[in-house]
Amino acid sequence: MRFRRQGNVMTVDLHGLYEAAAQDLLLSWLDHAPESVAELRVIHGCNQGVVLRDMVRGSLRHKRIKGWLPTLNPGETRLLLK
Repeated sequence: MRFRRQGNVMTVDLHGLYEAAAQDLLLSWLDHAPESVAELRVIHGCNQGVVLRDMVRGSLRHKRIKGWLPTLNPGETRLLLK
């Protein structure tokens, strides 16, 4: 399962996706995300390159994204939502 919800936090796992597919998945989810979700934890991995991490932290833009936070886990980024 790619998406999992715990309270007002959603988690998505992007392992195995190419950059374009991962970006499409995230943007589509953000377009339809419930207003009650305040944070999206994106699991992008870190061992096989940084393409997904750089896309999430650098080029991903959407009106619901207020900001992002790196975590102590280099394979994860937290997106704070409006």
